[in-house]
Amino acid sequence: MLTSKVAKRYAQGLLDFTNESGQTAAVFSEMKDVVKIMIESQDLNKFFLTPYIDAKKKIEVANEIFKGLSASSQNLIKLVIKHGRESQLKNIAQEFINKVEDINGVQRVTLTTATQLSKENIDQILRSTNLVNANSNFDLKLIINQDILGGYILRVGDQQVDASVKTKLNQVKKDFQLN
Repeated sequence: MLTSKVAKRYAQGLLDFTNESGQTAAVFSEMKDVVKIMIESQDLNKFFLTPYIDAKKKIEVANEIFKGLSASSQNLIKLVIKHGRESQLKNIAQEFINKVEDINGVQRVTLTTATQLSKENIDQILRSTNLVNANSNFDLKLIINQDILGGYILRVGDQQVDASVKTKLNQVKKDFQLN
């Protein structure tokens, strides 16, 4: 997923600030909470996207929802809303998380399968490729997509291994059309 320039700039600014003030670990945890809240609450997203609600009202609601966060996180949220970028709040928080994980050497791994796999099968897939560094930390995101019919699609950073049945069937179809 592409991240907007706005999200990258705000996240970098927050990262610079938290590094200077020594709050990176605390804000990292809080940004995970922000992402979770924004994903789970469609009503909050609709509220933030409503153009005729003024920024002061949005800030009041945000203060109530995010009252358990540190002053740094709350100030970021207020700043984002004041500048009319509340639609980017989840992306900013996610980009901050990604930047901190990059600094800490955490790989982001996405595994897409047609059905739920056992832990042993997942481990076997991860060991079968040289894309995943077994000695480093990685953040595994599992996606179930029945459209791939079977097999898996493994994505690590900007590299991808597509061992799905759908892709193999499409390749056979293409080969028949060429002959």
